[in-house]
Amino acid sequence: MRKDGATVQPMSAAALRDLWTRFWTAKAHTQVTSSSLIPFHPSAPMFTNAGMIQFVPYFLGEVPVPYSPPRVTSVQRCVRAGGKHNDLDAIGRSLRHLSFFEMLGNFSFGDYSKQDAILWAWEFVTEVVGIDSDHLWVTVHESDDEAADIWSTKVGLPSERIQRLDKDNFWEMGDIGPCGPCTELFYDFGPDFGPPGGPANPESEQRYVEFWNLVFMEQFRDGDGELSPLPKKHVDTGAGLERLAALLQGSPSLFACDTLSALLRAAEDVTDRRLGEDAQADVALRVIADHARTMTFLIADGVVPSNDGRGYVLRRIIRRSIRFAHLLGVTSAFTTSMADAVFETMGAAYPELMRQHDLVESVLRREETQFRKTLRAGLDMLDAELANLADAEEALPGKVAFTLHDTFGFPLDVTVEIVSERGRSVDLDEFERLMDEQRARGRRSRVRAAADDPATFQQALAYGPTDFVGRETYETRAHVIGVANGPDSVKVMLDRSPFFAEQGGQVGDTGVIVRERDGAVFEVKDTVFGLPGLHLHLVEKQAAAILSVGDEVRASIDADRRDAIRRNHTGTHLLQWALRTVLGPHVAQQGSLVAPDRLRFDFSHFEPVTADQLREVEDLVNREVLSNAGVTHYESTYDEAVAQGALRIAGETYSDNVLVLQAGPHSLELCGGTHVAALGQVGTLKIVSESSIGSNLRRIEAVTGAETIRAFRALGETVVNAAAEAGVPATHLLPGLSKRMADLRAARAEVRRLSQQLDDLVVERLLGQVHGGALVNSLHNIEVETLRRLAVATQERGDLEVVVLGSIVGDRPIVVATVAPDSDVDIDALLGPLSRAIGAKNPQRGKVALMVGVHAQWLDAGLMTVRKQLISTAVSVRRSVGSTAGDRPDSGSDT
Repeated sequence: MRKDGATVQPMSAAALRDLWTRFWTAKAHTQVTSSSLIPFHPSAPMFTNAGMIQFVPYFLGEVPVPYSPPRVTSVQRCVRAGGKHNDLDAIGRSLRHLSFFEMLGNFSFGDYSKQDAILWAWEFVTEVVGIDSDHLWVTVHESDDEAADIWSTKVGLPSERIQRLDKDNFWEMGDIGPCGPCTELFYDFGPDFGPPGGPANPESEQRYVEFWNLVFMEQFRDGDGELSPLPKKHVDTGAGLERLAALLQGSPSLFACDTLSALLRAAEDVTDRRLGEDAQADVALRVIADHARTMTFLIADGVVPSNDGRGYVLRRIIRRSIRFAHLLGVTSAFTTSMADAVFETMGAAYPELMRQHDLVESVLRREETQFRKTLRAGLDMLDAELANLADAEEALPGKVAFTLHDTFGFPLDVTVEIVSERGRSVDLDEFERLMDEQRARGRRSRVRAAADDPATFQQALAYGPTDFVGRETYETRAHVIGVANGPDSVKVMLDRSPFFAEQGGQVGDTGVIVRERDGAVFEVKDTVFGLPGLHLHLVEKQAAAILSVGDEVRASIDADRRDAIRRNHTGTHLLQWALRTVLGPHVAQQGSLVAPDRLRFDFSHFEPVTADQLREVEDLVNREVLSNAGVTHYESTYDEAVAQGALRIAGETYSDNVLVLQAGPHSLELCGGTHVAALGQVGTLKIVSESSIGSNLRRIEAVTGAETIRAFRALGETVVNAAAEAGVPATHLLPGLSKRMADLRAARAEVRRLSQQLDDLVVERLLGQVHGGALVNSLHNIEVETLRRLAVATQERGDLEVVVLGSIVGDRPIVVATVAPDSDVDIDALLGPLSRAIGAKNPQRGKVALMVGVHAQWLDAGLMTVRKQLISTAVSVRRSVGSTAGDRPDSGSDT
């Protein structure tokens, strides 16, 4: 209710977004669209978790504010599911936590005052959306007299509803950086939801719900923790859309917001359960509804499931949703149905979401299929392990959690959640130790031991970092500033060098170092980094000559090899651009190799790249090559490069100044490697393979330049040789192969027909030797599969109770036995003596038993033992009627 008695109208999320934008643009704020959930600033968290994240460079003064006046408004999609701000464990159990939410924001970059921000916030809350001011409380920082005075004297809020708090009302970006006091608005749901006392009462958090936060960035905290005033004061507003919508519904539950209530209905449909029927089911329904938005938007913004970083958080969210659906009896795929509900409810607000519809559904379908293969087995294993714990307080061993993670794909927090539901904990120390051991085993780094001769390296660095001149010249004069002996080579350090040291996937240069005074030549077989900034030239050991500190030398790289590397490196950049164009912006580099003879590019993608897609990628790259557009390699600040849209490798640490490569009009990346001057110098790019290297990780190998000629020549020779084998001209290879394959299929069909006829003849012969309900026989030189087929056919056609066939292939005895399904014969007891006689190891049991032994000479005697045993037990008994001697198996056979 408003103070004037008017009723507050419930409001949809769409209506709130529209009201918010119109209110702030009317106050001269520029409307800015939501940024990606993947933030780009180096100080940003794993995911965009607040509206201010995309404006960090403006708050820090790193780049000029492009808006006039310098104030903006936005509706930002956010995720809190990893790192410091991680609400994932509370999702579903709490009505006030979400992993995905929308943040309404208005921001001032050194523009309007604290008073303006507070008064406008009050105007929107009480007049625009009509919340009753009698239900509103505020908190301010204990030192912020100005904000308290504005609330009291300008707004007119009673002093008893203005509370001063300490750290809860002081916002900090990090240990170092902008910070300042904040003031928060709370809604009082009344005594039914908790005791009085306002937001300061920790026992009343269910009653007083915060829905609006005004941050006043006024200070800067330095490395010593000291605070100093900022040159400009900024305002950062964050108001949760779902919380505001829920308040207008009169509900403390965020799931009252229409976007979430629609997703709850979708969750009810896919699970065939109804909210309110069961408390545990309600938790699961809320998890499914919440996680649907998170996984849909993350995939649309380019995240794919993986085993680390953002991809692992996404995998946890998807698999947590599948696990809760499984609790409700859902055994078929459902995540794409939930994604469709997200598209329907939020596609109009976020058009960029709709453009990734096919990508989202493909990723979800693949991930759900993969996890469902192991879900049931993993849960069964976990149930068994929990049942085996004797002590009621005993924790689940970390090795069990590790096996669930490593073998069954259970994210650790899913295991922890399941175990906690049973009142137990997980030995996390043991789990982390096993994970560390696995990481250590998997590490394949080419670490160069600077500890070989640390004193020499440090002494060389005293001259300063190696002056790398290899972008401008392939040869230079230099002085030796250090020499260190290694087990296989001598590490030579120069004050300047044209040799590129291995980094960023590009291999190091090779070449020669020539001593000026005597012309002695030292072959450089590789170049790597010792300490940061110090190039190590790995020189072959020579007994006849050594280099010494102070020697003047001429350093020359292998020019042809470098040129080939340059072609492959620029080709790699074009390849990444083309892959992102064809497959989508989720493609991100996960590793690379740039060598003289090939390039290798590892990237994130959720399914094999089709032949048509590979062809399109190749065509795009080669179209760029044929354009012969220029390639520019220039130095820039990291922030300027990011602002220009330069791609960078996730998880890499970059310095303030970086090298940027503009390869033609489309490809822009941070890169410190060496490249061609124009795209035409790449020559041609040919993809030679595409494969999987792990979950949602693909690898493409390709060649450029002269190597493509060799690749095409090899392919042509293969075509010519295949045509010769097919007996047709190379130009008629496909029709020729088609005819040969048709002939081959016909021949195989004829072989199968003749083989079946032969089997029938053998079976008839065998059946002619049955004198009761069993057959024991031996056949000459019959392979395992044929023997198995004959045994089954004989048993079924003759309606026999037991069939035992033996054969000797080479020098190894083979026995196959089959027993009728309703037989009382103990096959293990029957075949035991025979198995021991022929020395069979690990006999196979089942409908058809198989034994392969080593003592062929005992096969006939062993079969005779089986026959006598069957006679003694009168095996024609299968129908549980009396037998006559004439019904028993005849002892005579081919054995």
